[in-house]
Amino acid sequence: MATSKSTRKTPASPGKRTPKATVLRTVTCGDLNVTDVGTEVVMTGWVNRRRDHGKLIFIDLRDRYGLTQVVVDPERTPEGSAVLETAAETHHEDVLQVRGVVAKRLEATINANLSTGEIEVIAQQIEVLNAAKPLPFPVNETTLNVDEALRMKYRYLDLRRGPMRSRLELRHRMALAMRNFLDQRGFVEVETPILTKSTPEGARDYLVPSRVWPGEFYALPQAPQQFKQLLMVAGMDRYFQIARCFRDEDLRGDRQPEFTQLDVEMSFVQEADVMGLIEDLVIHLVETLSTRRITQKPLPHIRYADAMETYGIDRPDLRFGLPLKTLGALAKQGDFKVFQDALQAGGIVKGLCIPGKGNATRKELDELTEFARSLGAKGLITLTIGQDGAIKSPLTRAMSAAELGKITAHYAAKPGDLVVFVADGEKVCNDVLYRLRLRMGEELHLIDPDEASLCWVVDFPMFEVIDDRGQQRFHATHNPFSGVRPGHEDLVATDPLAATARQYDIVFNGYEIGGGSIRIHKAALQRQVFQVLGLNDAQITEQFGHMLEAFELGAPPHGGIALGFDRLVMLLAGTENIREVMAFPKNANAQDLLMRCPSPVETDQLDELHVAVKLPPPPENK
Repeated sequence: MATSKSTRKTPASPGKRTPKATVLRTVTCGDLNVTDVGTEVVMTGWVNRRRDHGKLIFIDLRDRYGLTQVVVDPERTPEGSAVLETAAETHHEDVLQVRGVVAKRLEATINANLSTGEIEVIAQQIEVLNAAKPLPFPVNETTLNVDEALRMKYRYLDLRRGPMRSRLELRHRMALAMRNFLDQRGFVEVETPILTKSTPEGARDYLVPSRVWPGEFYALPQAPQQFKQLLMVAGMDRYFQIARCFRDEDLRGDRQPEFTQLDVEMSFVQEADVMGLIEDLVIHLVETLSTRRITQKPLPHIRYADAMETYGIDRPDLRFGLPLKTLGALAKQGDFKVFQDALQAGGIVKGLCIPGKGNATRKELDELTEFARSLGAKGLITLTIGQDGAIKSPLTRAMSAAELGKITAHYAAKPGDLVVFVADGEKVCNDVLYRLRLRMGEELHLIDPDEASLCWVVDFPMFEVIDDRGQQRFHATHNPFSGVRPGHEDLVATDPLAATARQYDIVFNGYEIGGGSIRIHKAALQRQVFQVLGLNDAQITEQFGHMLEAFELGAPPHGGIALGFDRLVMLLAGTENIREVMAFPKNANAQDLLMRCPSPVETDQLDELHVAVKLPPPPENK
């Protein structure tokens, strides 16, 4: 796991004070060192471990700040004290108060792995502040092999563990670093509403019924998008917010129904201004809060079309090579039916050269083929080149040696290499080969876990065509407020798919960590975009009339971005699940197992909100 380069500070309040009868603690479990030898202290914390050695009892006392060894020695305790009996009855995770004297450890017992490893506290008095029942899982182990559902149910116990505590501290330091960075550059933090209006901007909204307006609803914000643009109209010039956002969408390892993002907006800027600011911020965060190495500065810019062609996705992992290549006209040569059928159906043939896999067994090739099929491909065509240059492939039955030579040259394939092809629609080819590339990068150990490979993806298409309940319609590639590249404004109405957006995404090791754009700031163009998306005039006025009116009252050119706060913490912490860096996340079914929600509510509450519940029919017995 990545570690911070900053020094953790213990709280100033205890301050190694002289103990008084009413003081719960004078030092934390991470404060003490050899300069404190002979000092009387009062400590509080949890029993991390207890070890009985005959007459001596050792207790490792733990709190958020560290761990200190407490020694219970009858020969060094006050006469008549019950400290030995109390210590003998303590259990794992009991909460204790220990009053004692700091002593230097014997040379042979010094623990160099602890900041307090040169000292110990000789207990004079121990009080059990709260006894703990047996725990459902241990919290004093770095690695934990228990079901995630159990960890989520007892999240407060899970958060006692060192790795989880460190990740929450990393969140804190990242938020603080972001605020300081932006404050120094003239930004103002502004809070925007949580109860707002439902508008069709992407994912499904979480709706909140209004008690005082029967039949009407608020929506929880998917993002502060409209408010931050309105703040630019208000003349705020430089705004930011560490904002809570809500989206009712299917979950993955790097998504949650409620999440946090760094929201930034600026007036009188071009793409380079916003991207330059955020690039400096992200580099600052990576270099000060983690041990990852940034491979390239300044960050490379990759066109959307090039990213899709070379990596099969618009968030490429650049830590390794293995580029994808469309076979193009070479797929038409010979008489290979699989290729010909795909081309005639309007599809493509695309492939990937995997170095050193030319000796793959039949079983290994079958596993790759099954992997491709599981992702939607009809199959996988393979071509292996032996060390002697001999080619083994179904293609040999339909193509000449010269034609095969052109194909291997196209992929720069050498003896000992494997080339795999997918013949299908462009989306299927890209989806399958993108995932196959990642799998090969891992299997061939081409990915350095300590590397931070960042890039910008630019020149996105403004619109795409999606299937909406059997109907084809235009959809904004990112959001409907993204500006259009100068010179492409007329294309919005005449040829929407040819229009390029002023959109930019920042990518970190194959994860999109942020996306933004230079916005539309003129009402006429914004209205035109809404019309392309299928909204009529009445819908535009009802849902976005406030934005259009604001644009007609002196809106400056502006642009911004949102960074996925949780996802960035996840990457800096070196974990692959966003739930590992959130204090109280939902599980993969959008449930909170600790609070046991979502849950039914009383009928009286529903009546007060003028809401009736219509449940789906029970599933049929099969």
